Amino acid sequence: MAALSPQTLFTGQQLVWLPECGSTNSEAQTLIGENRATDGCCVVTDKQTAGRGQRGNQWEAAPGENLTLSVVWKPVFLPAADQFLLSQTVALALHDWLSALLGPTPALRVKWPNDLYYGAQKLGGILIENTLSGAKIQYSVVGIGLNINQQQFGIPTATSLGCLTGRTYQLAPLAERLLECLERRYLQLRAGRVRELRTEYLAVLYRFGETHTYETDGQRLHGRIVGLDEAGRLALETGGQVRHFDLKQIRYV
Repeated sequence: MAALSPQTLFTGQQLVWLPECGSTNSEAQTLIGENRATDGCCVVTDKQTAGRGQRGNQWEAAPGENLTLSVVWKPVFLPAADQFLLSQTVALALHDWLSALLGPTPALRVKWPNDLYYGAQKLGGILIENTLSGAKIQYSVVGIGLNINQQQFGIPTATSLGCLTGRTYQLAPLAERLLECLERRYLQLRAGRVRELRTEYLAVLYRFGETHTYETDGQRLHGRIVGLDEAGRLALETGGQVRHFDLKQIRYV
């Protein structure tokens, strides 16, 4: 995947391809520190040896079989208080991209805050690391891991595009389409179409409106996801009241 030609204005137009690296997010941060990353710079690798996920988890990806990349954006228009909007934007872009490959299906959902699920199995994840300057976002490094051709996983809750369709995919064309989907949604955010993004995110949110079991502070509770607050915290209706949780406060059971 040393060469990509996405039909974009800026996302992926600067491409840094690494046969192997520890983390594409870390490599992107290095480029930013050296002032060598343009807006839309994309770092992509075939083999990521120390990929990071949410909650400090490691991202598992077999070399050469999946998409592992990071995109650098400069969303200086976005207040730091609204940074979860960027997570929603990226998650919707991935949902767009997968919907084009799998067809419209209610099984494809975004699991809060920004994992991609098919049924109860994980297809991909996002890790966004923002650099703030005062009340604004100076840089965002958008790390994306997507399971494409991998067939065997260390955890039973993971799956891949190939597992779902029985096909083997060429990674470069998929990466090009992904970058196009990312930029399309990012331009929607930059144009201020925030209400649309929030509405569409809820429409594809995993377990939205359903009653399930969760765990918080070592205790289990039954609740129904009813939305998100402005900071992106999960709103759960439980025991006749609505409670809000951030990522570290609640676990899906």
